[in-house]
Amino acid sequence: MKSAWELALERSGGALKELSPEKKERLAEIDRAAQAKIAAAKLSAEQKLATMTEAEEIAMLKDGLVVEIRSIEEERERKKERVRAEA
Repeated sequence: MKSAWELALERSGGALKELSPEKKERLAEIDRAAQAKIAAAKLSAEQKLATMTEAEEIAMLKDGLVVEIRSIEEERERKKERVRAEA
């Protein structure tokens, strides 16, 4: 899965091609790790939802999941920016 930054660079013919194969692999590994964290968070939330009955608890769990996913995605982008910025 490509980030918005990578897609924009591809469309503009930008610096994406300048990344070394090693950096591209590191970026892909960061994506894989983030996707695994997101999948684990979703699975955990689904398991908890299966036992919940109160609407307020369900809403709080879903809101928490959204926040957790957003946090994982932001962390992923910070890590990818550090890799891209390396000389």
